Amino acid sequence: MQITARGFVSMQNGVRKWGGDTVPSQSRLGKLSSDLLQALHGIKSVHLFPKGTILFHQGSDVAGVYLVESGEVRVLLPTPQNQKQLLGVIGPGTLLGLSESMSGEKYRITAEAGVQTTAAFIPREQFLEFLREHNDFCMEVVRLLSEDLHALYHKFRSISAHPGRPRHRALDEQLN
Repeated sequence: MQITARGFVSMQNGVRKWGGDTVPSQSRLGKLSSDLLQALHGIKSVHLFPKGTILFHQGSDVAGVYLVESGEVRVLLPTPQNQKQLLGVIGPGTLLGLSESMSGEKYRITAEAGVQTTAAFIPREQFLEFLREHNDFCMEVVRLLSEDLHALYHKFRSISAHPGRPRHRALDEQLN
């Protein structure tokens, strides 16, 4: 995953992408520790998602969290023009639906397998019960939520700092 320092929009296959000068994110950002991964082993069910399969849709009731084990998941935000805006691509070790599972709110994004992907699913109630029983992992969940908030803040600042910035063909090609 990359953090965008400046934003402009490019289109590919009906998906809007934000791009610009990029800085690689830290390798640990948004990832679970090996201890937490091991502890979740007993309550997860592993599923294979072919490329293009939707793990969950924005606006649907939260069912639980998805832990990406292999492959990649495209994080999409539908736009009012019935297009999809690509917010990012995440890989193994990343947990999806954490904020929504903690709050009980509907999913805020759409998650789609970008390639054939293996992801573990943990139902919301089982995940919350796990945290109640293993409160030593609660601070790791707080760290993950904080990283998500921090990344959204930077993305918002990037977008709002360069509204309507014109596209540059050469940079669009680099992103695609």
